[in-house]
Amino acid sequence: MALHPYDLFDVRSLLTEEERAVQDTVARFTDERVLPIIGECFDKGEFPKELIPEMAELGLLGSSLPEEYGCAGLNGVSYGLICQELERGDSGIRSFASVQSSLCMYPIYAYGTEEQKRRWLPEMAAGRAIGCFGLTEPHGGSDPANMKTHAKRDGDDWVINGSKMWITNGNLADIAIVWAQTEDGIQGFLLEKGMKGFDAQVIKHKMSLRASVTSALFFDNVRVPEANRLPNVKGLKGPLGCLTQARYGITWGPIGAAIACLDEALKYSKERILFDRPVAATQSAQLKMADWARRITAAQLISLQLGRLKDAGTMQPTQVSLAKWNNVRMAIDIAREARDLLGGAGITTEHCPIRHALNLESVITYEGTETVHQLVVGRELTGINAF
Repeated sequence: MALHPYDLFDVRSLLTEEERAVQDTVARFTDERVLPIIGECFDKGEFPKELIPEMAELGLLGSSLPEEYGCAGLNGVSYGLICQELERGDSGIRSFASVQSSLCMYPIYAYGTEEQKRRWLPEMAAGRAIGCFGLTEPHGGSDPANMKTHAKRDGDDWVINGSKMWITNGNLADIAIVWAQTEDGIQGFLLEKGMKGFDAQVIKHKMSLRASVTSALFFDNVRVPEANRLPNVKGLKGPLGCLTQARYGITWGPIGAAIACLDEALKYSKERILFDRPVAATQSAQLKMADWARRITAAQLISLQLGRLKDAGTMQPTQVSLAKWNNVRMAIDIAREARDLLGGAGITTEHCPIRHALNLESVITYEGTETVHQLVVGRELTGINAF
């Protein structure tokens, strides 16, 4: 029996029935609703906001959080499969869901009060409230401890000044999870759209994640009530804990992008005739695509094992770093090589490799650059911090 070209090790057989159902549902959504429009969205630099209610209806927002807050209560592997199928469509679509779920809903659930959970999580799960996550600042993102944004207590309120950069969903957001220095360490605050002194500005001229909203946030004496502070965490472990959740999903997402590129290259190479034979009949093309299949298979097994560790409660941040480093590097290399195999046709957004290659330039940078994750693994191996 022939093997599936995008699952040579039959990884799907290792999934539960529920996990396969989740993957199939999101795959249909991507095929029917994302792929027909995403090339034009990328060309125009527009995020398809009309997809938000549909994503919410499918339970894709905050999918791993409990049902009592209006969420789906799925396991970690299911969340990973959601990310994989969404990014098979476009990194911008997966980024939206990732930020909403792991960087905004998760900290409210993990670090917030019961009142904050009841107020925001059901609305966010339903797509009626959109969130963004404010950690990275203009002077650099790889050293979050060097944070300039600060919050000072003033009576029953906090006054926040500073700015954040490269914020996904910033101009869509009804609520921003903003991390700021205080006299008692870094703390998280819920800033609501319309608060005086809080402004978001769209970052333009992007050549990557064009079908995603990226913004800069500015805080000019923004007065935030104590009720909007996340009380159950202090220090960098708060935002870094959120990033671990989001990075886990990122290890799965690029697998979808790589599969999309392999699929495009396989189809194109069978149809393209050069020197009286299909490109797919040449050794050079087969060697390339066989290598892509090898790398995709390795990434699938890495992310599945990582998901099982996550669901067992034993996943470690170093393991997430290794998986993000491996899987994003795998996908960006495949996207670039698939663009090359398509020749001149590969530079247009009528084919997906150039779009995925450009998007993955952001994915390999955000939430820890490749170098940062290499150093995390190096520190684990040697016991020496080389940052």
